[in-house]
Amino acid sequence: MTGPAATGTGTGPAQEDDRPTTAHRPWAGYVGLGARLAVGGVLLVAGLLKITDLTGSVQSVMAYELFPYPVARLIGSMLPVVEIAVGLLLVVGLLTRGAAAVGGLLMLLFVAGIVSAWSRGLAIDCGCFGTGGPVDPEDTAYLPDILRDLGLLALSAWLVVRPRTPLALDSLLKGR
Repeated sequence: MTGPAATGTGTGPAQEDDRPTTAHRPWAGYVGLGARLAVGGVLLVAGLLKITDLTGSVQSVMAYELFPYPVARLIGSMLPVVEIAVGLLLVVGLLTRGAAAVGGLLMLLFVAGIVSAWSRGLAIDCGCFGTGGPVDPEDTAYLPDILRDLGLLALSAWLVVRPRTPLALDSLLKGR
């Protein structure tokens, strides 16, 4: 096939983002919906659990021993707000591509922090879903935490590439 339809440069459904629409692959929309709800739900729950205990959130950031207290306090105080905002945007499907990019960046940063703590021999709980901090070395769960966050990173990447999903406010606002 040649011409505008083949290259994605003409008028047609592929023009907007140069990928086939979900009409050609209906399963892709449902994968995206699942990804949106999974990443958004995890971020929303994590943020809500942290925002009710900001002191614990700051202590969790301090446990990583990466930042001086003023920076850790800022991160520990702002992270739950960002997680809640991004989680809500993903759950309702609003600004999906941008929210997924921020969610993916958060997952990448979380993985880097956990790998850093693990490689430096720290025995901490990640604080991913509330208060973290020092734990007995046998109670660490670095590998499962890293694998979970890498999975959420992959789902976020899917949404950056294919942000159109069913039951999204993005679709309603764009009239699709």
